Amino acid sequence: MSDQADDRGEVLAFLADPATHGGAKVRRIDTHAASVFLAGGRALKIKRAVRFPFLDYSTLGKRKQACEAELAVNAPYAPEIYRRVIPITREADGKLAIAGKGAPVEWAVEMRRFDENRTLDHFAGEIDEVLADALGRAVAAAHARAQPAEAAAWIAAVDSYIDEHVEAFQQHQEIFARGEIDALARASRAAYERIVPLLRQRGRRGLIRRIHGDLHLGNIALIDGKPVMFDAIEFSDIIASGDVLYDLAFLLMDLLQRALPRAGNIVLNRYLAGTHRAEDLDGLATLPFFLSMRAAIRAVVTLARMERVSAAEQSAIAKSARDYFAFAARAIAPPKPAFIAIGGLSGTGKTRLARALAPHIGPMPGAVIVRSDIERKALFGVAETDKLPERAYTPAASERVYAVLVNKARRILAAGHSAIVDAVFARPQEREAVAAAAKSADVRLRGLFLTANLGARLARVGTRAADASDAGQEVARAQESYDLGALDWRQIDASGTVEETVAQARAALD
Repeated sequence: MSDQADDRGEVLAFLADPATHGGAKVRRIDTHAASVFLAGGRALKIKRAVRFPFLDYSTLGKRKQACEAELAVNAPYAPEIYRRVIPITREADGKLAIAGKGAPVEWAVEMRRFDENRTLDHFAGEIDEVLADALGRAVAAAHARAQPAEAAAWIAAVDSYIDEHVEAFQQHQEIFARGEIDALARASRAAYERIVPLLRQRGRRGLIRRIHGDLHLGNIALIDGKPVMFDAIEFSDIIASGDVLYDLAFLLMDLLQRALPRAGNIVLNRYLAGTHRAEDLDGLATLPFFLSMRAAIRAVVTLARMERVSAAEQSAIAKSARDYFAFAARAIAPPKPAFIAIGGLSGTGKTRLARALAPHIGPMPGAVIVRSDIERKALFGVAETDKLPERAYTPAASERVYAVLVNKARRILAAGHSAIVDAVFARPQEREAVAAAAKSADVRLRGLFLTANLGARLARVGTRAADASDAGQEVARAQESYDLGALDWRQIDASGTVEETVAQARAALD
């Protein structure tokens, strides 16, 4: 089988020729390791004959193996995209053909073409609550299918990344000051050493897995209305392995870097609700390091483009690298966690307020929301929007629910992350329990109790659809007789608009 340079050039020209594709217009996209040819409803991706420290595509046999590995890794993520591996062959008449009968001179991954403008990096501010929720669900589902990986090798590799980044940044001291490089390295090293025991524990529990590995918005497409992940790492077992939260952190970092904090917070909260693992609440302690590491990697990758562009383009690349570097420095130095409890009778807008506040409460990407309605459904083993029987609302059942809320809040705070607990909190002992959790975590509790007249509450609960709360108008009326006891939480009049309630709450918190 020929593997000569002239074959490569001929293959590239052949795949770029519209005649090869029945006259369809061809678009070629080149990356550092591959060339993709888009024509009609099909995409063909071939590996470039390159060798880097982290991959080797220098021979035809290795490129075939790489194509097969790409198909095997990505088909579970995107079966609607990835089809098969096919040869580019040299026929008896000397001409090239796609999947012909002659000897292979190159190999390609055949994929269904999707609108390349529908990858989420093109969406800017269009990633709304619905899409962000779908993203969180998609990542949680992908991680549920992912197989455990060898933990020790990955944990050691992450350690080496810190030094690799320092070396890359030091080569560009016209962009980064030596002092800030050293400061990021020291903070990264200290954070890494703090979380190593936790990473080992998570490895033993199977939470270091074969992950996507390159989970940024450019590798997620909106196909038939749902987010589909593609182009997962296939060329390195180490790079394609990692803690599931490390994989999630790439997506979170990308959203935050693009000034989409609300989307980032929704993705985090939906992911945690989807996995429903207590270990992931403890694992929040890794997020500052993971977010910083992902941004630093992005900065290094951005710097690598400097050698391939004109002087005029280098300024923009330098700015992008600096932005990622600055993000890495912010993420590795998170603020102290905050603890907010939002109470109020049904229909006062607790959940809406929690969701509005959460993205803006550090550390990044915002507070984790612990909602009583969600935890009650989980406790009884039903889906979030399934209606529970009356026995699920007995005083004994509610006591169990509030115990779960307090336990989750404790774990989140212990991990150094912020928590918002969303529940009615009608009984003094329920409020006392979260106050005790705050005291044990040495974090100040900020209690907000929403109030609204019965008419407003009835109107709101009457319009709920596909929501975790089972409280209807009958429940809202019955709550009017509750004896709330002495309220030492800040009371917020929530009878008005959501924006008015949020403004009052922010003023109270400030």
